[in-house]
Amino acid sequence: MWNLALVATALSFAPVQPPAPAAGPLALTNLRTTFGEQGGPRDVKGLIPGDILFVCFDIEGIQIDETGKVQYQMFIELTDAAGKSYHKTEPTNNVNFIPLGGNKIPGRAYITVGFDQAPGDYNLTVHMTDMTNKATKNVTQKFTVLPKDFGIVAVYMSIDERGAIPAPTTGMVGQSLFIQFGLVNFARSADKKMPNIAIEMVPLDDKGTPTLGKPNVFNLDGGVKEEDPVVTVRYLLPLTRAGKFTVRLKATDKISGKSYTFNLPVTALANN
Repeated sequence: MWNLALVATALSFAPVQPPAPAAGPLALTNLRTTFGEQGGPRDVKGLIPGDILFVCFDIEGIQIDETGKVQYQMFIELTDAAGKSYHKTEPTNNVNFIPLGGNKIPGRAYITVGFDQAPGDYNLTVHMTDMTNKATKNVTQKFTVLPKDFGIVAVYMSIDERGAIPAPTTGMVGQSLFIQFGLVNFARSADKKMPNIAIEMVPLDDKGTPTLGKPNVFNLDGGVKEEDPVVTVRYLLPLTRAGKFTVRLKATDKISGKSYTFNLPVTALANN
């Protein structure tokens, strides 16, 4: 089963802005896959069932009225490599406010890969119509679904512990962010029907050297309902110094003997 969704692009309440520039031809550009809704870029070589694909792009040349508002309609469609349609969302009408001027706004969509989804190549296509002049464009992201297996999925950053407020993978020194992710397709013990997973978090500097003498290790061996296919895990990451880092997440299923490693690039900027 697939879950497809479009994400709102902009919100504001200020009513005053400079006159809108003339718009060029409508175009959907800078297509990229990202770590969650806010990015940065994620190199997706394949998704295991249970993972989430986030797709971001720029909407250029959209018509902006004199009050700074844009109106457009969007829907997304999932097809396989042969062009067979699996799912299509209903068109949604959007009104956004562009207080800083320009003629470009961000667009985002995401898809959750169902646990029963067959391996193979797929296409996620975003269709857009500028409701002011009826210009239409679409953009397609290709991706691959891998066979069902144990792994780390849906990795993203958030501002809050619960993960309700997404954050970029770039922050300022002095800021604290949370790394959110899920564990899927894990084995359960025969007696208690519980997983037994060792989870490690190891930050590396730009030279690949661990910043900790020992990894931060958490052992998950209970508290998971039998009907829960995903276990959500989070780590607090205070940004205490400037630099480019890689947070290496490693999960080892002690029952099946399988392990999975996920590298999350994080940048901390100096605040001076």
